[in-house]
Amino acid sequence: MELKQLVNYTRQILQVERFADYCPNGLQVEGKSHVNKIVTGVSASMDFLKAAKSAGADAVLVHHGYFWKNEDACVVGLKRNRIKFLLDNEISLLAYHLPLDAHPELGNNAQLGKLLGLNVHDYSGNQGLIAQGRLAELRTLGQFSDYIGNQLGRVPLVIGDLNRSIKNVAWCTGGAQGYISDAIELGVDVFISGEISEQTVHLSRESGVAYIAGTSCH
Repeated sequence: MELKQLVNYTRQILQVERFADYCPNGLQVEGKSHVNKIVTGVSASMDFLKAAKSAGADAVLVHHGYFWKNEDACVVGLKRNRIKFLLDNEISLLAYHLPLDAHPELGNNAQLGKLLGLNVHDYSGNQGLIAQGRLAELRTLGQFSDYIGNQLGRVPLVIGDLNRSIKNVAWCTGGAQGYISDAIELGVDVFISGEISEQTVHLSRESGVAYIAGTSCH
């Protein structure tokens, strides 16, 4: 496939124009004009880039690329090393942040819901980034958090009464703990995200909306 075709296809299917993001979505570093092999990953770290080269990648597609809003724009240090590696090896870097979070089929939220057996019935909040769904049957918070741990292979951090029954769930992957206020307004029983902040604990306890942290892709 020609690189331009790949860029146009991913831009269209992920509906990039819908989002006001913190970084450029799409082709961030241009490599070979023809792509035979794509390697995907979460973040374009140097370890990932080296692994992609070893796998024979002509292009890499990631969730977390470069050139974030408010970061130093100078191409020095670690950023310089990563970009130089891509250019030296003619590997293209494609990055999609919010579009990959929110896509109703391919997105991180959609895939997490599928993995956890949640029936998605709506997307809401900032740019449709908060997924809402229901458990097929009532579970206690403790049972649900144990299930999440088994499915993801990591023990989540849980704020709330483990014996409380839950049914309605909202979630947003990654560092979306700030959306707990939106989840509270939605009236769900529990909000799931990847990370946690000090204020998240208090909002959860005082509102009665349980919080589960531990689904981050970092």
